[in-house]
Amino acid sequence: MDIIFKFLAVVAIAAVTIVLLIGLRNMMKGGDANFSNKMMQLRIFLQLIAIILIVGAIYFHRSAG
Repeated sequence: MDIIFKFLAVVAIAAVTIVLLIGLRNMMKGGDANFSNKMMQLRIFLQLIAIILIVGAIYFHRSAG
């Protein structure tokens, strides 16, 4: 279970990074402000998921060791 949480946490962190870069790229190019806002909202949601997965990984790592 520990390895699953670690893997999912890494995937979530990568997703946060990708969404952040897409949103920043759109803002720097002067793109649609609504799209940038949606990307930043998605980033916040993905960060929440990443934090939950990281806490889960820490919890299972401590209980297994």
